[in-house]
Amino acid sequence: MIEKELWHPVALATDVVDSPVPARLLAEDLVLWRDAQGRVHAWQDQCPHRGAKLSLGRVVPCAAEAGGSRLECPYHGWRFDAAGQCREVPALPGFTPPATHKARAFATRQAHGLVWVRLDGQDAGELPAFEAEADEHLRKLNCGPYVVEASAPRLVENFLDMSHFGFVHEGWLGAREMAAIDDYKVEATPTGLLATGCKAWQPQSSINSTRPAHVEYSYEVTAPYSAVLVKIPEAQSVGAQGYRESIALFICPTDADRCTVWFRLAMADWQRGEAELRQFQDTIFLQDKPVLESQRPKPLPLDLRAELHTAADKASSFYRRYLKGLGITFGVC
Repeated sequence: MIEKELWHPVALATDVVDSPVPARLLAEDLVLWRDAQGRVHAWQDQCPHRGAKLSLGRVVPCAAEAGGSRLECPYHGWRFDAAGQCREVPALPGFTPPATHKARAFATRQAHGLVWVRLDGQDAGELPAFEAEADEHLRKLNCGPYVVEASAPRLVENFLDMSHFGFVHEGWLGAREMAAIDDYKVEATPTGLLATGCKAWQPQSSINSTRPAHVEYSYEVTAPYSAVLVKIPEAQSVGAQGYRESIALFICPTDADRCTVWFRLAMADWQRGEAELRQFQDTIFLQDKPVLESQRPKPLPLDLRAELHTAADKASSFYRRYLKGLGITFGVC
């Protein structure tokens, strides 16, 4: 399963603090916890002793070992070190647990304000890129999580789609009478695809917009379940100062027909409060959510004959071919 060889976001980094946090990825229940050194660990959310959820347990200090903390099972109090090895069995104070008494651990990283996990046990490969992350002129902000009863590929395809703006986001990102989409270019990249010259008439393309505009974007798929939208500077709203404002879409495919979504904003707006910026993104996405959850089938069909397509769907058709060529099976049909 190639999806297990990829990095996936599972939680906001700021949500993993003092207590274990449950998460789910590719139909696998996980427990996330942070040790005293600040490192985040991701394990199977199942104690190897009697199968209780470790996420119901607690993090306890242990200054004598690397990591400075242990995770305690809620059922019998077994304590596991940062590597997943059981070090204490309270029922047997003199017992030294063998190497086989170990929790199943996965590789983790922290980036873009999120905790990322790879389920194949390898700490290798690159995370989905977000070039705007390094631009100090842009303010970074995470929105979400949004839990959606739809497959992750359906969410990516919606993110790439501009022809729904005038209907799903009427009065915000589009208008029915201005729904025409100009031709644009799509090309393959090492991580997926790049669509350029994507233009749409929008009454309010962002929270900073003061008047309608014909806005130009580029869209890039940076991994099977991740994508980035970039506003072309010449078409940006007043106040953006020519910077390439971006929005990254990062999706955790929790189940084949369910996912958790975060947006990472890179904005030139340093005046507005975080709550106001998040509210705009909430409004836009919560307009998409009921439509996405209504789609049938829930998995994204990779056979292009399964649904109808037009020239306006060029990016989504390319995306489906990309997933098929990569061998993606989770969330598709």
